Amino acid sequence: MTSETTGASYASAGVDIEAGDRAVELMKEWVKKATRPEVVGGLGGFAGLFDASALKRYERPLLATATDGVGTKVDIARRMGVYDTIGHDLVGMVVDDLVVCGAEPLFMTDYICVGKVFPDRVAAIVKGIAEGCALAGCALIGGETAEHPGLLGPDEFDVAGAGTGVVEADRVLGADLIRKGDVVIAMASSGLHSNGYSLVRHVLFDRAGWALDREVPEFGRTLGEELLEPTRIYALDCLALTRTARVHAFSHITGGGLANNLARVIPDHLHASVDRSTWAPGAVFDLVGRLGEVARPELEKTLNMGVGMMAVVPPESVEVALATCADRGLDAWVAGEITERGGHPEAVALTGDYSA
Repeated sequence: MTSETTGASYASAGVDIEAGDRAVELMKEWVKKATRPEVVGGLGGFAGLFDASALKRYERPLLATATDGVGTKVDIARRMGVYDTIGHDLVGMVVDDLVVCGAEPLFMTDYICVGKVFPDRVAAIVKGIAEGCALAGCALIGGETAEHPGLLGPDEFDVAGAGTGVVEADRVLGADLIRKGDVVIAMASSGLHSNGYSLVRHVLFDRAGWALDREVPEFGRTLGEELLEPTRIYALDCLALTRTARVHAFSHITGGGLANNLARVIPDHLHASVDRSTWAPGAVFDLVGRLGEVARPELEKTLNMGVGMMAVVPPESVEVALATCADRGLDAWVAGEITERGGHPEAVALTGDYSA
């Protein structure tokens, strides 16, 4: 018979259940701040509960769902030892996909996978997720923290999340609403957001050999601080636009860049022309391009180049749309127009040169 002191255990295999329990206790205060009246119960159950009777006010409610992660930006957070901003990135990646169709984000769940549970670190990650949910007007109703010793190093982690939203069936936004003569409005990003970090890390660390604590005059802060700048969350801004202006479509500019993401909402018979000269990308985009000798087409299909969300609106809604963005502290501008496809082989073309 194996003794209790020498036999194998979950702890000896590298899983610390007690540490996981401590992490849950630490995160509870933050989760309480990311709620809605429809949330039923509290943290700790096997499933999150949301009162669907709230949807009775809709004539024909359509549920929208999205899931995403943060990609290799988590490596920057790990190396910086900063864990309370990466959650903003996760929420932005999920809820801003939901709002593209006009859906109001209702709730999110998260999944955090770690090599070793450090309760304070896990709680900090959840703090960021909860803060992001509050900024998006949605609730964080559940999640999972998994400890994977042997698969991940003690300091390694990854995060993912899923969200659910709702939109009235006759108010769904998308390609079928876009018409010739519509105007493309660009909304500024807060920086790199959460896409293209494999290229960014390769250029800045592998090729240039820069350190995260390097002071960069163009940024007015360290390289690490710039790279950890949280993703702008546009959900409430976009919902405000749908209330004040007539919006035909949104496009969330993530992996694949501006042209490829905008093309996803352009009908086959139409063409979007976007003028680069209407904005100047932030210093981080120029830096990655210069240090890595990255060709402009490669940059543009990898990074957002300073635009995190786009709206397609009819001409008569442009003024009020821009005013709404300005009132919300969001930099936005007219960046292009919708024309007939004609002889254009692609759905979206970027023209001109970026403003200095």
